[in-house]
Amino acid sequence: MKRLALLAGGALLALSSALVVAQDAPESLLPPGFDRPRPSRQPVTPTPPPSRPAEAAPASGSVSVPVVQALPGAGSATAPAGPGAMPSGARIPSLKELEAMSPDELDELLGLKPHSDMPAAARRSLKQVGVLASFEGGMPSASLGHQSPELVKAALDGNKGQLVSRWGHILLRRALASRLDAPSGMNPADFAAARTALLVRMGEGTIARALVQDIDAGNFSPALTQAAMDTYAATADVTGICPIVSVQGGLRKDADWRVLRAICTAFQGDSAGGMAQLDRLAGENAWPKIDMLLAQKYAGAAGKARRAVKIEWDGVGELTPWRYALTVAVGLEPPAELIAKAPARYSYSAALAPMVPLVSRAAAAERACAAGILSSSAMVDLYSQIYEQSDINGDYADAADALRNAYVGASPQDRMAALTTLWDGGKTAESRYSRLVLTAYAAARMPVDAAFAKQAPDLIAAMLAAGLDENALRWAPQADTGSLAWGQLALAQPARSTPVDGGALSSFYGNDPSDGYRKSRFLLAGLAGLGRIDQAAAQDFAAKLEIDLGRQTKWTKLIQAAADANNQSLVALLAGLGMQGDGWDKMTSLHLYHIVSALNRVGLSAEARMIAAEAVARG
Repeated sequence: MKRLALLAGGALLALSSALVVAQDAPESLLPPGFDRPRPSRQPVTPTPPPSRPAEAAPASGSVSVPVVQALPGAGSATAPAGPGAMPSGARIPSLKELEAMSPDELDELLGLKPHSDMPAAARRSLKQVGVLASFEGGMPSASLGHQSPELVKAALDGNKGQLVSRWGHILLRRALASRLDAPSGMNPADFAAARTALLVRMGEGTIARALVQDIDAGNFSPALTQAAMDTYAATADVTGICPIVSVQGGLRKDADWRVLRAICTAFQGDSAGGMAQLDRLAGENAWPKIDMLLAQKYAGAAGKARRAVKIEWDGVGELTPWRYALTVAVGLEPPAELIAKAPARYSYSAALAPMVPLVSRAAAAERACAAGILSSSAMVDLYSQIYEQSDINGDYADAADALRNAYVGASPQDRMAALTTLWDGGKTAESRYSRLVLTAYAAARMPVDAAFAKQAPDLIAAMLAAGLDENALRWAPQADTGSLAWGQLALAQPARSTPVDGGALSSFYGNDPSDGYRKSRFLLAGLAGLGRIDQAAAQDFAAKLEIDLGRQTKWTKLIQAAADANNQSLVALLAGLGMQGDGWDKMTSLHLYHIVSALNRVGLSAEARMIAAEAVARG
């Protein structure tokens, strides 16, 4: 406010009247060299120099004239406007408008706004953008550099973010987070924007935010700015957008941007100015009333400009990204009926939000875990926190007790009973699979015993959900040929010495309870993709199931070509494109075959095996 008063008392009066030219300003305020009037352009008869000794006279007899060398790249036409000068053609704001401006807006008006949030020595290159280097498990950095930008963009933009496979989700997340060169001819910032947007659609807000923060704000494109806004909304990190807002300033005029700019003003030290801007935006109905109240409540936490804001949900029919973000950011929860009918992405956000109560996080985590967002270890950590809270009761407290018993039960039978209680406690197929992931390490501790043959398929599925294939393979001697346990292990084992014959496939088919023999279809597709089935048996079994694994589509040709080129990143993107859906009933055996085959050919055999085994377990 001191700065505003100073400007209003001096420079503002000059701006609002006639913009005083530089010669009229006090000499003490002008840069060196500009404190004298500009020489007249009219020819002036030179004054003879004072006489000096002959030996000191220049050889040419001329008088030396100072030469000012232009700065590189400055141009020779017009000198740039100095600080405090209005841009050419700009409208001079009124004194009232100037008084209402925040320091950030004044800096922008006077040309003082920085073009980057990083000092020159710390600015980062856009050559490779990502958070996972190749030596850390990321994809090869140059793998997309020579690919068609139209193909890469189509694979990213065409993916809605919901994948049927947990392991497919994990693979795609790894590809999107890798440090990659942009395809030749594609703006690196736009490439990062497309990856970030897909991560947000997948529910991976935390990874998306890390990707955004790998790029200096001064290098943002409009697409990346929008993707960043979606990212910070997904993570309820409202002020995370402020460095971008500070650099880009008034480049955007939409309601979301103006509200966020006002919030950032409040958190940058001008709480009164930020609240005043929010009041004006509320008067303009820039956002719905509930959203403006949430924004005012959030901004009110900055500085001393706090005010009592009552949040009422009457008449609110849906959640929006910023509505949800601001709600949890101020320590509230949306009404249960809004959460119940909201898309899955809100559950994914809640599962990762530390400010959300533990019970609400546990309910959301069941969806996030089945999707691949949370690991088995993360789920165990969450339920451990619930177990430690004596004031938490109900289903999730009981689940935490059962999980503890699954580890420390007095006997294998006690531990098995606890595992069964957890699995059967899942109210949906999605929730039950999440419980399998939760119990993966407890399942790995179970002894191989014929007494648990009935639970063997679930024990194996639980271990494979966390990638514990060596532990799962201990059950191979107990798995009867043609059983569900055998089918999962036939796909999960790292290598197989003999191909699967027709008799084993027929036995599995006879025991298959799934709709339309979906498990049998997926078993055939997985074995064929891994090259683990006798060709004659595969043809006979395919004819029996009435499927044609040799059928070609535009997508199958693309993923085959990517595998021929040994391009892991492109195969991962195309595999993600082919695994979209809200359940395994949306996956075809043709797509699964080509995904498993392509992944296996480019050196991603572990992912290929886990996806194939998951398909049989969940199909």
